[in-house]
Formats: sequence, C-alpha cells, structure tokens
Amino acid sequence: MARVLVEIPRVGLVMESARLVRWLKAVGDKVTQGEPLVEIETEKSVLEIEAAMDGTLAEILVQPEAEVAVGAAIAWIEDGKAEAAALPAAQTPGDTERVRSSPAARRLAEVQGIALASVTATGPGGRVQVEDVERAVAEKQVKQVKQANPSAGQPGIALTPMRRSVARIMALSNATVPQFTVSRALDWSEVQIQRARLAPQGLNLSVNDFLLQAVARTLIEFPLVNSLFIGDPNSPDAHVQAVTGAHIGLAVAVTDGMRVPVFHEVEKLSLAELAKMRQDLVERARAGRLRQEEASGATFSISNLGAQGPDQFNALITPPESGILAVGRLQEIPVARDGKVCIRPVSVLSLTMDHRLADGKLAAEFLARAVAILEAGEWH
Repeated sequence: MARVLVEIPRVGLVMESARLVRWLKAVGDKVTQGEPLVEIETEKSVLEIEAAMDGTLAEILVQPEAEVAVGAAIAWIEDGKAEAAALPAAQTPGDTERVRSSPAARRLAEVQGIALASVTATGPGGRVQVEDVERAVAEKQVKQVKQANPSAGQPGIALTPMRRSVARIMALSNATVPQFTVSRALDWSEVQIQRARLAPQGLNLSVNDFLLQAVARTLIEFPLVNSLFIGDPNSPDAHVQAVTGAHIGLAVAVTDGMRVPVFHEVEKLSLAELAKMRQDLVERARAGRLRQEEASGATFSISNLGAQGPDQFNALITPPESGILAVGRLQEIPVARDGKVCIRPVSVLSLTMDHRLADGKLAAEFLARAVAILEAGEWH
C-alpha cells in the first residue's frame, strides 16, 4: 500500500510552527482528497488541513495541543494500491551553512544586526527560528535601554500570538520591500446609488464588494501589478512572476490585531456572489475559522478602516504581495462639478506598491483606473 505523509503547511511568509487543535478523522477512517482532516492553530487563525489524496487515515503521529514546526509530519494516509513509499530523508544543513536557521530568521537577524551564532536556538535539531531572533533582539534592546536609563525596568506587556505575527510580517515588509504610495480621491456617489437600487432585491452589498470587484478588474488589466517579485534583486535568478487571476486579501479587524481572508479569482464573481462570499469569509475570519486556502495566496490586499477610520493612511505591503490599497473614511465634502459646487461622498484611496514591480506612472494609472470603474459604475 502506498503511504503519504500529512505535513504542517506554511501559511504566510513568516509562519514557523502551529498548534494541533483536533483531529477531524480517526485512525481507520476513510478520507477523500480535499476533505478536512485536522485543525491547526497558527498565529493568525484556526485552519483546516485537507487530505491530499483518497485513502485511509492509517496512523496519527501528533496528538492535539502539541506545537509542531512547519513541514513536520503529523500523520500517514495510505491508498491501498501500491507498495509503501520510503520515509523522506532527514534534512541536513548545507556545507556552507554554519548555523542552522529558517530563512525568515536569517532575514530578521540580518536586518536587526544580530549574529546568528550568538542566538540561543530552540527549534528542532538546534535550528534558529524567528522567535529565537526576536528574543535576542528584545534582550539587546532592553540592555540598551537600561544602559541609557538605569531607572528603566518596568514589566513589559506580553505579545499575543496575533500581535507577534503582525510584528513579524510588518518588520519583514519594512525591511525587505521598497515601497511608495500614491493617492487619489474617490467619489462614492455611483456606488451609493447602486447599493440603494439593489437593496430591494435582497442584495446586502458593502462598499468592500465594489472595491473588490473594481480592484480585481484593474489587476487583470495591469498584469505587471498582478505579479510577484521573486528572489534577491542582486541575483541573476531574480524575476517577476505573473499571476493568473485576481487573488485579493481583505483586512478584517479583530480584538488584538487583524486577519486577512483571501478572495480567489475575484474577476469571475458577480457583486451578488462577492457579497455572499464576503459575509461568510469575514464572519469566519473574526471567529478564527478560515481554511488554509482562504488565508493564503493573495497577490494584493485592501485595507478599509471604515467610518471610524482616518481621513487618509498608508498601509504596509504583506510580502510577497505586490501592493495594498488603503481606504480612508467617507466624508461629505464640497466638490466642483460642471462649474458648480456640490456636496459629494468622498474618500481618499492610497495605493502602496512594491517599487521593484512598478514605478510612479504605472501605480498612478492603476489607481486612476480603479477609481474610474467605481465612479462610472462599471461592474456586474
């Protein structure tokens, strides 16, 4: 019988480990490809890991509440058709790798000026993880503060897992992605008219539904923006990877941070389909119940802080995405139209782009096109 390992997947650029919450199947149960098999908790959400093949859950290697590293084997599935597959060879460090460490840990150490050899490793096999580097950075900062101010020493505030995750991602973003921002005002009049017109049909549309569709259409029209920058720019292997379809993350505020459900192939969805999907994903994001594919794979994101948000703000890109659109709060303001002054509902949209993928002209054209779609009512 062929046996296949079930492993902990990496969800997000800086994920290092996850907690196994519960098994949804027992040993001996039949499973089908794509069927939820186990729940894991990352720093962002509780995710369902699906079976990669049809077969039987033959063996469980890790029990609930255990903390497991990315890539760790947690179970076997067998299909009953062929001979057993060989166990994977143990990983060994390369000849030139003096300190075993994760890529995210190496990047953070380089940015913070921390020597990996000085970091106490807690990962499997003496591997330095992001948490180890963060601890070394914190110890360095505390030492510096105490040297500068001997009276300092008040107890700190512990980070929640989500706050720690946000801190990691944003530090990585700020350190590794050259970013710039362009802004443009948006008149919401047409969107408001359409929301009122469609409400009697039972469509509970949010402005985010219109934003998602407009951004999706614009991404398809601007393939260079709908891309990922791959590799070190100093390496001959660095390249721009085009993406098929519009895969957009929508930032959702929660008590101690944010979660970002991902809407896949948005360009294929109608407003009605988007509204239904948005209600479902946002609700489950707030409850921490997103599936693996619903929490990863975005190439672009939207951050709308709503009516209580600022007039305008810049958002940081989540690597490896190409950009993020920040939406300021809607205000009724006087504007000039056809030689007359009138009151219109207006927000400022701020587009932050990866400068390795786009320059100012392209970013400005992208933003202008998205605004034009919203103001002209070009949706379906």
